[in-house]
Amino acid sequence: MHYHSMPKKVFITAAEVSGDQHASQLIHGLRQLDPSLIIEGHGGPEMARAGATVHKETTSGAAMIHQAIARAGEMWRLFRWTRQYFEQNKPDLQICVDSPAMNFHFARIAHERGIPVLYYIAPQLWAWREGRMHKLQKWVDQVACILPFEEDYFRQHGVNATFVGHPLFDQLPPQRGPARGPRFPDRPPIIGLLPGSRRSEALANFPHLLDVAEQVRAAFPNIHYLVPTTPATHPVVERMARNVPNLDFAVNQFDQIVPQCDLCLTVSGTATLHVAGYGIPMIVVYRSSRMLWNLIGRWLVKTRTYTLVNLLAPGRQHIVPEYIPWLGSSRPVADHVIDFLRHPEKMAQQQSSLAKMIQNLDQPGASKKVAQLALDMMQHQPHAETCPAPLPPLSPIGN
Repeated sequence: MHYHSMPKKVFITAAEVSGDQHASQLIHGLRQLDPSLIIEGHGGPEMARAGATVHKETTSGAAMIHQAIARAGEMWRLFRWTRQYFEQNKPDLQICVDSPAMNFHFARIAHERGIPVLYYIAPQLWAWREGRMHKLQKWVDQVACILPFEEDYFRQHGVNATFVGHPLFDQLPPQRGPARGPRFPDRPPIIGLLPGSRRSEALANFPHLLDVAEQVRAAFPNIHYLVPTTPATHPVVERMARNVPNLDFAVNQFDQIVPQCDLCLTVSGTATLHVAGYGIPMIVVYRSSRMLWNLIGRWLVKTRTYTLVNLLAPGRQHIVPEYIPWLGSSRPVADHVIDFLRHPEKMAQQQSSLAKMIQNLDQPGASKKVAQLALDMMQHQPHAETCPAPLPPLSPIGN
């Protein structure tokens, strides 16, 4: 068989639950465009379900920086394995999905072996650590951006970048909005408490969200709370909230819970865009260590606003209140919730602003656009000579 007739091989690396989900959508897009592709990589169960060969489970142990340091030895072994694998089974394209702490290493490994690199979900260098831009310039051939302003930003820094849209809108139903039926103030208020997708985020934020909930209940005794959890955060929420009255929680029910809410208290991140996609007003928080913020965060983070929905608003106006970093007392957040509930017109005004912000993003197709970028990149590459030589299997990180 001649090499040019052999199927192309794509290697995808994802390090978190969200990256695993985005990678799985991308895999479906790749398969639709070219069913013959060989797709493999490091990731999680969603990638495997989409049909990729997952060599290393890298999503179950996703952690913050201080925890990642303890896993440095495992990561070093993963990078060494990947270098050897690329030398024996060279892919035609390396696709990095989000998570620059891990993926910059894979981009370098691929680049040094002559493998083109596509980076999907660009590192947010516009917000912090712009000094890492040289890594994108040196090791990455194409960046697929998910926020509209990123394409110009990266191109101005000499990086080949294309805006593809946000993958969230590949997953959301096209017809959506607040749940039908009576809404507050015609019935008692329903508040969503969104503790984040990582265990570390839930541990840092959820106790304080519960503190806010208790203070608001003093003003609205019939209030009800709903908490969507992830497999990582569910044990944390279950332990802390099982005896809290009028509070219900459920795992993997974000799209069922959020539309029922009149207001969401959410940890900063993609969840804010997800909530905005349903037209639900919100208050955004992010609890962090005062010491870490003063030592590191306040110097690294350079944007005037931190919340995604505010960053995407015209002129980066503050559509939603944000408490970032959320230090000290929970009382100001509770007072803000009470003020919203006493003045529903303020929530309605925020909903209107969110609807205007979201309309420019609210279109599916990001995954297919990235898949097309990937195929275009491989069309200009000679097929990698393949010498199958399986390496020892790897156990999941963190296990």
